[in-house]
Amino acid sequence: MFAVELIQSILLIISAILMIISAIGFLTLDKNMNNLIYARIHIVGVFDVAFIIAMIGLQQYLLAGIYLVIAPFTAHAIANAFYNSEDKVNNLKNKEVEVESSDDENPFVHNINKVKEMENKSDESNEDSIKFSISTLEISEDE
Repeated sequence: MFAVELIQSILLIISAILMIISAIGFLTLDKNMNNLIYARIHIVGVFDVAFIIAMIGLQQYLLAGIYLVIAPFTAHAIANAFYNSEDKVNNLKNKEVEVESSDDENPFVHNINKVKEMENKSDESNEDSIKFSISTLEISEDE
């Protein structure tokens, strides 16, 4: 009986130490670094392991098993959603495409800097000025 309580106490102490270390790491992250969301998800993985160890120490095996299965899925879902919607650094689909030179023969291709300059002029002028909009259509020829 004493050995079981000793093992439970050791597991709870280990999980508490892991939670303290990961909390310090989570709070000391630089807010201006690239890929901050991925660093946070990585640190939260340490929280997950500490939680699983604590649940085993408290003899909640079913809860520990469920959390062991669900935690990686949620972390992946969060990272995947961020990558596909807002990650302009790593996701090539979300990067702004700049056209180096405009094709004078094609009236639909414009340099992005010229477009931004025209938008700024449009915003600065009065409300009676002519407004314009630019839409793009990506065509891929798959055989």
